[in-house]
Amino acid sequence: MQINKLSLLNYKNFSQLDLNFNAHINCLVGQNGIGKTNILDAIYHLAFGKSYYNPISSQNIHHGDDFFVVDGALEISDKNERIVVSFKKGQKKVLKRNAKIYDKISDHIGLIPLVIITPTDRDLILEGSETRRKFMDGVIAQGDKQYLETILKYSKLLSQRNALLKYFAVNRTFNSDSLAVYNDQMNDLAEVIYEKRQAFVKIFEPILQKRYKDISGGREQISLHYKSQLNDSENLNALFVEAQQKDLQRQYSTVGTHKDDLKFKINGHSVKKFGSQGQQKSYLIALKFAQYDFLKNIKGFKPIVLLDDIFDKLDENRVAQIIQMVTHEDMGQLFISDTHAERTEDVVKSSTENYKMINLSEKE
Repeated sequence: MQINKLSLLNYKNFSQLDLNFNAHINCLVGQNGIGKTNILDAIYHLAFGKSYYNPISSQNIHHGDDFFVVDGALEISDKNERIVVSFKKGQKKVLKRNAKIYDKISDHIGLIPLVIITPTDRDLILEGSETRRKFMDGVIAQGDKQYLETILKYSKLLSQRNALLKYFAVNRTFNSDSLAVYNDQMNDLAEVIYEKRQAFVKIFEPILQKRYKDISGGREQISLHYKSQLNDSENLNALFVEAQQKDLQRQYSTVGTHKDDLKFKINGHSVKKFGSQGQQKSYLIALKFAQYDFLKNIKGFKPIVLLDDIFDKLDENRVAQIIQMVTHEDMGQLFISDTHAERTEDVVKSSTENYKMINLSEKE
């Protein structure tokens, strides 16, 4: 699994750019604002049909233009593939695989397994449950199309149920039969979501624990817990009955699998509350490399790894450790962005000679 070539047209700060990549390690260097992160985001676009940093497609267009194109030549399971993502203002985004347009972008998810490590990863620990749910759903969905479809259907029904609750409040009316239609449909979907999330955490936790042990030297014990309202209830319908008055009062659905969370713990305590900065960083790195291991196991080949600007958030020893993990395990294709070319090359060449330096300052 590797990207051989990337071509950008009117994408973010690039009016046009063509790049050829090394099959192992690619270092994107140059001063701030030159577009290193944008290239990583374009690669993310090829995998997911959307930007990692800005999901509003029109805001990914080069200033003054009205469309963008991201074009990638890849090898997947020893087959040549061409993925093209294009968007024009006022039109629907188009995603093509080998010149054939996908009916639904969701059908593409999982073809290019990818792990991205960025300075914003701390949000997984510091922010609310939605961030951790998205992480969990994103990992599962890359290997399970049925799960992705189930999540999308549930989200659509959730929006419709919330709209109905608002309608009841605005019009001072209530119809239990109308609400029951959504309750029943969401109940069936929630059962699938709950079971698949449970199964995921059961497989994922020991992988995470092994990665953390490798990174930290085994000084602490970590754990991962799946928190769900369904842990203590027969089904979602029963929760809806209990929460009906609260839902009507607040005008949104207060219970369901859209409230699920992951709890990160170290020595039995919350990583957020009691973990040091070093422990939090180690936990996050372990989380992302466990994601890599999980995807590799279910896909049967090595995912692409993107490391965005991690030198500015991690100490150099920790970055060197990540690079060593990548090179020693032959983890496949890696993309690194950094402002300092010499720093990046020193760390990389200490582990391998198989890399390519791409200085964007020289491409202006």
